Formats: sequence, structure tokens, C-alpha cells
Amino acid sequence: MERDEAGNVLIRKPATVGMENRIPVALQAHLDMVPQANEGNPHDFTKDPIRPYIDGDWVKAQGTTLGADNGIGLASALAVLESYDVAHPPLEVLLTMTEETGMDGALNLRRNWLQSDILINTDTEEIGEIYIGCAGGINANLELPIERENNAFEHCVQLTLKGLRGGHSGCDIHTGRANAIKVLARVLAKLAQNQPHFALAEIRGGSIRNAIPREAAAVMAFNGEVNVLESAVKILKFYSKKNWRLPNRI
Repeated sequence: MERDEAGNVLIRKPATVGMENRIPVALQAHLDMVPQANEGNPHDFTKDPIRPYIDGDWVKAQGTTLGADNGIGLASALAVLESYDVAHPPLEVLLTMTEETGMDGALNLRRNWLQSDILINTDTEEIGEIYIGCAGGINANLELPIERENNAFEHCVQLTLKGLRGGHSGCDIHTGRANAIKVLARVLAKLAQNQPHFALAEIRGGSIRNAIPREAAAVMAFNGEVNVLESAVKILKFYSKKNWRLPNRI
């Protein structure tokens, strides 16, 4: 096993008997994961372990992402390394760093390190499918100047939307899963139409760039007697039928 200056790991395994003269193959996976935790969960991804559990045919994590991206690919490559039954040519397993945040490991891979002529990337989405090529992504930072006002309101409440399914912002974006930030924004816009003395003190949502937000919250201030929670639930029910796939309980 070797490690280069970028932190990438390379493991080599000789070919099995009869495969020595075949073209060398590399299996590649990335070591980092999407570190997302439910709101209120104090999980520290730099030191706290993931807490997996089995739910039927699925392995899940308690209160956080599991790390199956790219843990599945990493596990499959390690399984080939460990196995005495899988026939293979000269084999390399390349494990790269920080794929989720900029491809730093791949971009800074040590020159002439790999000896393989074929590289199979294991970071795919569907079992039994082979992908040729890939889509790109871009990070954008947007700033919206606002002016805060000092006002005295009779009531102040926090409306929290959570329990949505979330998912990958690339491979799950076409499935109609609700974006908690967008759902909450529409609820707030509708509430503002019905409540003229409505003010927004704070809004927050999401925790990472490449995940569909599962949670969002807003702090609202208003005057008068209005059941904000009841109104918000009615609006959510309307939009769940018209626009988004929301869970039965949120």
C-alpha cells in the first residue's frame, strides 16, 4: 500500500493464476462522504463514528448520512482484494480524497503512479448499470442584501419543516423529492398573503451543497390572533398534492 502527497491510497494485488498476462485493471473509489446530520444532532463527523443499523434489506445510519457514497464502491474493491475466489488480472485499487468537495485527490494524483491500462470507477448509482462519461457540477455563492427593521410584535414562533427524504442533488433531482427550503419558502409566501402584519426574523435550511435539503426552519413575528401552525399545515397539504412528494408525516 502506498500514499501520495494528496492523501490518495494505492493498493496493488498480483494477478490470479492464469491471468498474469492480462491487461492490468484499476478499481477506483473515493474515501470521503457527504457529511449530513439531522437538525439537532450534535454528530461531529471529524471524530464521531457513523452508527449503522439494519432495516430489512437496507443498511441505514442513525441521524446521519451513511456514507454509502462511496462506501459501497470502497467495500466492493476491498472485497476483491480480500477474495481468493475472484479471478482477476494485475489489480490496483485507487482510493482518492475529497471527491465531494472539489476532486482534489484526482486532480493532484501523483504522476505515473498508476500502472493499469483500464480504470473502473465504482462511484455509480444503479446496480447492474455501466456509465460512460459523467455530469459536472458547479458551486455558486449568492448574496442578497437585506435591511433589518426594529419592530415590536405580539408573537414570535419558529416553524420547522423536517422529516423529508432528501437525496443527492444530482442523481435524485428528477424523482420529485421535496426541497425543504423551497417548500418552506412557499409556505411563508402564502402566510404573508393572509397575514398582513407578518415579518420574517430568520430563515435557514440545508447543510451541504450537493444534497437535497431535508430540513428548514423560519422564525416569524406577527400581530393579532392567527393560528400559524394550522395555516402552515393546510398550505403544506395543498402543495404536497399539487407539486411535491412529501412524506405522510412531517
